[in-house]
Amino acid sequence: MTAASGKSWPHMTSREEFRFLSDLVFTRSSADQTMVRLHDHHAGTTRFANNQVVQNVDTRRGLLSVSVAFDGRHGTASTTDFTAGAIQDAVTRAERIAKVSPVDPEYLPPPDPCAFPMRATVKSETVGAGPARRLEYTNEAISQCRMENLMAAGVVSSSMTAVGIAASNGLFGYEHRGDARFSLTVQAGDATGWSAAAHRSIDHLKVQERTLAAIKKAKSGRDVQELSAGTYPVILEPAAVAGLWAWLIWSLDAKSYTKGTSPVAGKLGRHIVDERLSLRNSPDHPDLLGEGFTPDGLPSIASVWVDHGVLRQLAHNRFTAKTDGLDPIPTLEAPALSVEGLPVASIQDLVKSAERAILVTNFWYIRPVNDRNLVLTGMTRDGTFLVEKGEVVSAVKNFRFHESPLTAFQQVEAWTRPMEAVNSETGKMLVPAMALPRFTFSSVTRF
Repeated sequence: MTAASGKSWPHMTSREEFRFLSDLVFTRSSADQTMVRLHDHHAGTTRFANNQVVQNVDTRRGLLSVSVAFDGRHGTASTTDFTAGAIQDAVTRAERIAKVSPVDPEYLPPPDPCAFPMRATVKSETVGAGPARRLEYTNEAISQCRMENLMAAGVVSSSMTAVGIAASNGLFGYEHRGDARFSLTVQAGDATGWSAAAHRSIDHLKVQERTLAAIKKAKSGRDVQELSAGTYPVILEPAAVAGLWAWLIWSLDAKSYTKGTSPVAGKLGRHIVDERLSLRNSPDHPDLLGEGFTPDGLPSIASVWVDHGVLRQLAHNRFTAKTDGLDPIPTLEAPALSVEGLPVASIQDLVKSAERAILVTNFWYIRPVNDRNLVLTGMTRDGTFLVEKGEVVSAVKNFRFHESPLTAFQQVEAWTRPMEAVNSETGKMLVPAMALPRFTFSSVTRF
């Protein structure tokens, strides 16, 4: 974002300023329909490695996007310069693109104006967190690792974003969204331990608790044995569960369902997983990153996607929702997975109840093998252990797996309450740790 002088703007774009900017766009647009989107982002990040701070950066970027349409031909142009001349240029470019574009048979005018839900999407402690606060948490993690003669690497970040959407038909939405994140990898020789968190409140990152958990994983992973690949009972920690369910969620696309290429094709209203499992969108949950509205200008709503194992919803865009007569359109930006029944108190209790199992901290580099049945492949990471007779007896060399979540979650033997789960592939979810009777590890990795 730049001003005429080239200096950064001193504050986040306010509601009134966004309304002024969007009205400016509407007065200068000659299109049939016009939409304006704001994304004004201010973030601070502290990175550390080898037990020392290696980078502390503060970034600010404002983006205003203009989308226009003439008889189903549409185009979009963006600018980081919020001056009147730059906005006029963005409108002109968007109109030029639209006029030479083919008609989009799936184009729809902006949604009708509505009252978006007001949510607690920003916390004052996160907005006020600067380099000193991030350094405090960084030093806390580093100090704990130094005391154990271990190496720490990771990130502490905090951000605030002004998000807005407006349309020429009167649609208008604006909100502030803040979040803080912590990620730590602890290295003990060739062994690693890992933990991560994301929350609206920087005070909720639980840096000491998560650091101690990562340290314990790294120390426990020093003495490794190699097991043969095969099918094992598993105990999946929340990050591992979230990694698999993220792919299941992505497979619920309505368009591929209609085409018959979805792994859940023909299964709407039928069981796809264990009958005790339910998946909901919970945008008002204080530990999730719920929002008031989507980039398409739709309200984010609470909804049930899997109800006692039965698939109830598909992921629709506005065109497929209109085709199927669906209103309102369900959203899933704050997923929460739960299991009906009495949970155990902790992951340790799952371990105690296991006769023999593989305990998996996390999966990484998960990729699809077969889109038709959702067989995925990936590797265990940051702590994989053999459990025998209720105790962790040793670390094991990492496995590669080939498994479908639609198969793996057909039967759940034991579970915890839902817990926060974050990894690089899933964003933020609430999921329980789970004990599953069968999981296929196809090979042993080289590390």
